[in-house]
Amino acid sequence: MYKYILRRVLVFIPMLFLVTVIVFTLAMLAPGDPLTGQVLDPNIDPEVLEERRDALGLNDPPPVQYWNWLQEVGQGNLGDSLHYSGRTVEELILARVPNTINLAVFSLFVTIVVGLPLGIYSARKQYTPADYAATTFGFFGLSMPNFFFGLIAIYVFAFQLGWFPARGTGDGTLLSTIHHLVLPGITLGLASTAIYMRYIRSEVLDVMGSDYIRTARAKGLTDGTVLYKHTLRNSLIPIITLMGFEFGTLLSGAVVVEAVFSFPGMGQLFLTGIQNNDFPLIMGINLVVGITILVGNLIADILYAVVDPRIRYD
Repeated sequence: MYKYILRRVLVFIPMLFLVTVIVFTLAMLAPGDPLTGQVLDPNIDPEVLEERRDALGLNDPPPVQYWNWLQEVGQGNLGDSLHYSGRTVEELILARVPNTINLAVFSLFVTIVVGLPLGIYSARKQYTPADYAATTFGFFGLSMPNFFFGLIAIYVFAFQLGWFPARGTGDGTLLSTIHHLVLPGITLGLASTAIYMRYIRSEVLDVMGSDYIRTARAKGLTDGTVLYKHTLRNSLIPIITLMGFEFGTLLSGAVVVEAVFSFPGMGQLFLTGIQNNDFPLIMGINLVVGITILVGNLIADILYAVVDPRIRYD
């Protein structure tokens, strides 16, 4: 197991390098730079702007800029934000990441609590009205854009009913935080809930047709024992794979949801970085998300052996 983990960690390094190259290239291809908006200000001398560009290294060739950023990262420094003057990228990320983690964890909790039981129930009631209703919900969740569902949720549950707040993170207490997470968390987790439901339904139906399940039933085991001890455990492997990607995906996929709900997290910070061509901020957030996804996949691989004892990595 330890040798496998070491091999995976060594593979992470070139993968992260490739991700940073792609993100940096896309950022360089975007029009303008962090000072573009100031060009239109007649009160600013163009020579002053050029001096600032030289000071920030914006006039250096892209390979030089990337190399300078890579050197900073190698020293454990993500650099200084070009938009938030005087603040480091680490400072900005650390200030926002707790909110986004809370949102991602709450969304994942909703996904698991709703998606898995609904998928299991749908599989047990195959081709019944309940199964068709669950399937309809699955297609609805997959087809509904996050921003559109979020706007509907705000209008109905915040403006009309007044049950939940439409923005912010609360006053810091647990109940207030959860209260503010309900609408953005459900909005963010809607598509994931539908995906989990469809996956677990398909896997449970597939496993229930296996020979060892028929053998377990022939031994006189109860339906609950067959379902939860034999069927469900062997159906969780694709779900674990999804969860490995899910957390990092939620961190990056929260951009639209955080914008809709004015939620001060990494997604909104990333959007601000894109709007202002803040290259260090964009690169820093993508690096954090990339590491999160890779670590999530490593944890998923380890959990495979826990769920299915037949899997060995030695």
